[in-house]
Amino acid sequence: MSPSPVPVRPHPATVDFGRPTLVTRGPRWSLRLDVRTAVSCAVFLLLTLAAVVATLAYGTYGIPLPDVVQALLGEGAAGTRTVVVEWRLPRALLAVLLGAALAVSGAIFQSVTRNPLGSPDIVGFSSGSYTGALVVMLLTGGGYYQVAAGSLAGGILTAFVVFVLAYRRGAAQGFRLIIVGIAISAMLGAFNTWLVLRADIEEAMLSAVWGAGSLNSLGYDQLWPVLALLALLIPAALACGPALRRLELGDDAAAALGTRTEVVRLVLVVLGVALIALVTAAAGPIAFIALAAPQIARRITRGSSVALLPSAVLGAFLLVLADLAGQRLFAPVQLPVGIVTVSIGGLYLVWLLVREARRT
Repeated sequence: MSPSPVPVRPHPATVDFGRPTLVTRGPRWSLRLDVRTAVSCAVFLLLTLAAVVATLAYGTYGIPLPDVVQALLGEGAAGTRTVVVEWRLPRALLAVLLGAALAVSGAIFQSVTRNPLGSPDIVGFSSGSYTGALVVMLLTGGGYYQVAAGSLAGGILTAFVVFVLAYRRGAAQGFRLIIVGIAISAMLGAFNTWLVLRADIEEAMLSAVWGAGSLNSLGYDQLWPVLALLALLIPAALACGPALRRLELGDDAAAALGTRTEVVRLVLVVLGVALIALVTAAAGPIAFIALAAPQIARRITRGSSVALLPSAVLGAFLLVLADLAGQRLFAPVQLPVGIVTVSIGGLYLVWLLVREARRT
């Protein structure tokens, strides 16, 4: 008599993502974590922490690393605590926060336009935020919050004009948006120069220094408002990450997957402009980070699209590193971080343009 067959239970279906991936599923949720992305973020977080510690230790007045640690713990000499905690720590934390904000803003616009050149630096949103802030500074003499409001209004108005002029056949096409943005940025640059030239000498010098993009003389008065606003903007942008990836497939594919494309695009544009306007209001226009950080993060993680979280981590690291270079390489002069990022960003932009030309 032959033995009865043993029933075989089928294994649950698994999906091959093409790379090591950790998947966790719950009753009503699932979480997919790419191992390479997680490791890359962890490494750059550690590098950012090391760069922050170096920023606290090195400067016009050098402080040994053990003394820096003691000052952070509330111990050591009173003068050392003043330099580390009161002067250098808020600047370093602002570099981390503003770098992350710039990178997330750049990742949003590069994904919306589906073009690595679709950065707020290139398409004119940074110039619009700068114009709004300049108008408030030079014409009304407003304070920090008035300048922040003017920066936000200028960025949103510029984004509206660019998207309206780039609108064609039911959508704002990526390449057309970049060309229109470059033209608007050039016009706003000329207008900003005219505003500075007609201002009083003291106001002109102040706006010129601020327009270079600098973390000098920033403290806790600027840190707390930036931290509070980013605590709202960054999580909101990360929550829109899945919809942003669907938009990269095209409007038709995104709509077929249940995405309200126009609403999502509008929300993303407002978030991206708010992030770049916040940075401009706090430290002036800082170029290169929004352009380069998302693309560098994409190449390191080898992702199929621009991801927001790796871009934020890498943006924070790049801005802290640029600020440290501006302090160390040109000591005792503290060079504005915007000059350092523009110098590096020019070379990166040339390389990116050559690379894109070879692909077309």
